[in-house]
Amino acid sequence: MKRAILIATLLVIIFSILICTNKVYAAEQVIDEETESKLVEIKDNASNSLEDYKEKYGSDVYGVVAYILNLVRIYSIPLCFLGIAIGAIHQYVIGIRKLDTLEKGMGLIVTFVTLLIICQILPLAFAVFVKFGRG
Repeated sequence: MKRAILIATLLVIIFSILICTNKVYAAEQVIDEETESKLVEIKDNASNSLEDYKEKYGSDVYGVVAYILNLVRIYSIPLCFLGIAIGAIHQYVIGIRKLDTLEKGMGLIVTFVTLLIICQILPLAFAVFVKFGRG
């Protein structure tokens, strides 16, 4: 009886996977045309943004550095929050039973909070230095 249920379940899963993948392949042609135009727009916006930074800072090098620091600032937020969440899981969930994991969780939380603060303050410090420091 268990074998029959297992075989029936596997057949339903395989059949549903085949049906779902056929729908994905049929929709790819429509997505390709839309995606291509959106990718061109994103590329143009990114290059325009880089040119804006170059104009704002008055130098190609300073503009590229400011652009990269802005990207680091934006992408560090979700990554650091993910790291903080993993550290909290290690400290408060797994660390209840294992003391070495408790210390590992606290280390992860402190590391990612420090990294988040550095990544958020570094573009500001760079802008202040470039505007007021180079004269």
